[in-house]
Amino acid sequence: MASYLILHGYAGSGPDHWQTWLAGRLHGGGDTVAYPELPSPYAPTLPAWRTALEQALRELPGRPVVVAHSLACLLWLHHSAQPVLEGGLAERVLLVAPPSTAGAPREILNFFPVPLERERVAAAAGTTRLVCGRDDSYCPEGADNEYGDPLGLECDVLEGAGHINPESGYGPWPAVEAWCRGETTAVTAAQAEA
Repeated sequence: MASYLILHGYAGSGPDHWQTWLAGRLHGGGDTVAYPELPSPYAPTLPAWRTALEQALRELPGRPVVVAHSLACLLWLHHSAQPVLEGGLAERVLLVAPPSTAGAPREILNFFPVPLERERVAAAAGTTRLVCGRDDSYCPEGADNEYGDPLGLECDVLEGAGHINPESGYGPWPAVEAWCRGETTAVTAAQAEA
């Protein structure tokens, strides 16, 4: 049985967000799913979020599959940059739409600078993959350029996906569920609702 850790970004992920949909889908399969509300989502601090992340990792069985959106991607990179003890590792990690300083709201600037430790990111999980939109206003220079290239990550760049949130059509997202379950290695765009 697999375990999953889903980490929301700044201001949380509401009921229409693909992360909320994903948590429900994975729960429905009988697996262990942690989808914690990180402390003070509208006024996040790196130390509080790191503590919450480390606690969630300790409480999950085995090495979980970690799915991080937006600010939580930066949280994972900070976590990975530190010496990671047993219980702080992941089987696989998906980083979706990380922000940059060029697009970040001031409330999250305390998460910058972001450590880009290629070897440590590689050591913190079996694989780490990046998914981003070419037109994400929270990372106008392109997350593939800002994070993917320096970290040597496999990257799926989705056209017209924006910040990969409900505003850009990302509620139900079967491709991310398939990736979580290990059915595919690449993550494609959400299907338009009929």
